[in-house]
Amino acid sequence: MSEIATLKIWRGSDKANGHWDSHQVPFERGQSVLDGLRWVRARIDPTLAIRFSCINANACKECMVEVDGETVYACTARLEPREMLLTPLSNKKLVRDLVTEIAPPAERFAVREK
Repeated sequence: MSEIATLKIWRGSDKANGHWDSHQVPFERGQSVLDGLRWVRARIDPTLAIRFSCINANACKECMVEVDGETVYACTARLEPREMLLTPLSNKKLVRDLVTEIAPPAERFAVREK
């Protein structure tokens, strides 16, 4: 029998009223947490909101999440054959699921009403 990683993922758009989803992911040594999240999105739940931009050679800082309470890059944190608790960054404004505002307010596009 192959090993399994269980990703327990915080879901929702309101930190006070979210919920947890758990997904079992086939584990292979060397996989990243981002590999596991992408597997979940592709095969189980396409509504899972995650952010990444790996075309920038792991330097984009877009995939930051908390794994077991520690802030990590999902692209470099290693998947493990156990339950891993994934939450959005606790010090940033939540957008949805694991996506938080990462750009400083001065760098965001301003939406102007007509």
